[in-house]
Amino acid sequence: MEEQSSRSRSSASVLRIGLVVFVLAWILGPYSLRSAVPIWLVFALALGLEVHFLLGALRSGPARRPDRRPQPVDRDRYGYEGEADDLLLVRYGDEERWLPYSGETDEELDALLTEKDELDEDDDDEEVTSPAVTESQHVFRAVRRFLVGLGVIGALVLTIWFVESRTGWGSLAGDTRLEAAARFSGEASRIAEKPVTIRCDESRDYVGSVQHADGVAYLGGDRAYLTPERCYDLYRLAFEGEVTFSQTARALAVLTHEAWHLRGVSDEGVTECYALQSGVEVGRRLGLSEDTARRMMRQQLTENQLRGAGSLEYRVPADCRNGGRLDLDPGEDRFP
Repeated sequence: MEEQSSRSRSSASVLRIGLVVFVLAWILGPYSLRSAVPIWLVFALALGLEVHFLLGALRSGPARRPDRRPQPVDRDRYGYEGEADDLLLVRYGDEERWLPYSGETDEELDALLTEKDELDEDDDDEEVTSPAVTESQHVFRAVRRFLVGLGVIGALVLTIWFVESRTGWGSLAGDTRLEAAARFSGEASRIAEKPVTIRCDESRDYVGSVQHADGVAYLGGDRAYLTPERCYDLYRLAFEGEVTFSQTARALAVLTHEAWHLRGVSDEGVTECYALQSGVEVGRRLGLSEDTARRMMRQQLTENQLRGAGSLEYRVPADCRNGGRLDLDPGEDRFP
């Protein structure tokens, strides 16, 4: 039982260390990790395991002290199988004591007296420590370990909140976010050929970690949602002139992709083909050079061809090429 309790404490420590490492990786790592793994799910699992450890510790009860006195197997092994033949009165310190005597030497008798003193001390200790006190100590320690786990989880939650509120889309002032969203809506309206609205889904009700999508639109409608991360990439480009090549390229592709859905194009592969072509012009209007915008969209086209089986519907058709059926500007030699 004591070994089981030790394993439980070790597992809890490993869990907490692993949780800290994962949260740091989630904060500092690539966006793909944040979009694939909802952080609230990680915290929920960690909390569930902490409760499991607590209940397991309470059910197991306090560890029992091992009996250090000679066991029957020891008596059998060393030849003390039966009762002693006589009782011998000996003086030990200021006391006289009766000992079972079966022909032991003086040295053996001294050893027996010393052993008896140690056993008597152990018995006294066990009498002083009542089972109720031992049980209460065990419960206190289990609850204390549980509270430590809750403290670790709470500290990490606060860390996530602090980082999210000081960086990224959430760190921008409300007026700035509204201005940026209006700019994105204007670009999408050009593609949709009608007034549409782009919203950054800060609550993640429509896109993000649960839905595993960077954007979503009502087909033929007038509203689309982007993740805050993609909105922030677009904001950095349009308002601060900052570019992170692959992330900026992806944000442009997502914005134009959803705009084509708002225009009424339903096929995902065709929509992606149109989006990558429109992304060049949108990128240029938001601050990129035409050459950089084209390189970004070509990178997105290359990555599209490498999509796995789980997202084949987004793979562009064979006609998505220079001069092909889906070429929006056949007179232009460059594609996209």
